This record gives sequence, structure tokens and C-alpha cells, in this order.
Amino acid sequence: MEEEGLLLTQRDRDVLKVLHELRRGHITQRQAAEQLKLTTRWVRELAERIEVQGDRAIIHGLRGQASPHKIAEKIEKRAVTIIGREYADFGPTLASEYLWRDHQITASRETVRQWMLRAKLWKRRRGSEPVHVWRPRRSCFGELVQWDTSDHDWLEGRGERIYLIGMIDDASSR
Repeated sequence: MEEEGLLLTQRDRDVLKVLHELRRGHITQRQAAEQLKLTTRWVRELAERIEVQGDRAIIHGLRGQASPHKIAEKIEKRAVTIIGREYADFGPTLASEYLWRDHQITASRETVRQWMLRAKLWKRRRGSEPVHVWRPRRSCFGELVQWDTSDHDWLEGRGERIYLIGMIDDASSR
């Protein structure tokens, strides 16, 4: 397989191993389907394909080929040149909008972001600062007591209003 330019993934190897066990009669189609998390119908189809095409049958026919939706390389180069020259301080969203508006280059925000990353025109932002930074607990009992009051009609109109008050000591959690 490898000599033909297509590399087998670990999943491909696992599928082949199970299908070869099926072919030898060591396991049933149902057992093979359970192991591979596939339907018995698909396992049967793969087994038939292997009989005809050999091990290559489990590899999708389009693996290794460029997507038919891929934007041409010369358009990508032109867009990156324009972004570097005119929109270097723009983010991907605004750059993609301006590419369309001023240069009739249609590319999604994510595509433009990938182009900008490859051309080192954009840096990915790795996790912003934490939303809530925990403060250290107080060291002494009674130094900080937190409390909350619940104003609720606990007796459902059958008596005077009662308030639930919850308190907790920061140092000891009591």
C-alpha cells in the first residue's frame, strides 16, 4: 500500500485485520461489525470489495486528491499579496469582505484566516485571560464570612414571611 503513495491509517489497518479475520472464518459478520462499529451490511460490502480489489478496497477513492472546491493556488497567492499590501492590519473577516468588495475574490473568513496564518500575516490567539481569577482563601476563621439571603414565601401565605439566610466562613468552609 505505502509504495503506491497511499498510506494506511491505524484505523485502516484495524479494519483490514478484522476483515481478514472474517475472511478466514474466525469471526462472524456481526462480530466484525461490532468491533468496527459499522453495520453488518457495510462489513459485507467491504468484504466483497476486498475479494475483488484487494486491501486497497478499504481506502476511499478520493483519498490524497485535492477537493474539487479548493480555490486555485494562483488566486490564493494573489489574495495573500493583496492582503499583505493593503490589508495587513485587518483580521480575516474584514479582509475576506474587502477581497470580495474591491477585488472580486470570493473566499470564506476561515479560508482567508488559513491563508493569513500560512503567510504569517495573522497570529492565532491562544486562550484569552481567564474570566474569573480565584482569590486565595482567608487564613483565619471569621476573617471573611459570606452570606446570602433568600426572600421566598416559604409558608405559602399561611404565616409571616420567613427569610432563609445562608452563611459560610471563607477559611474553613463551615
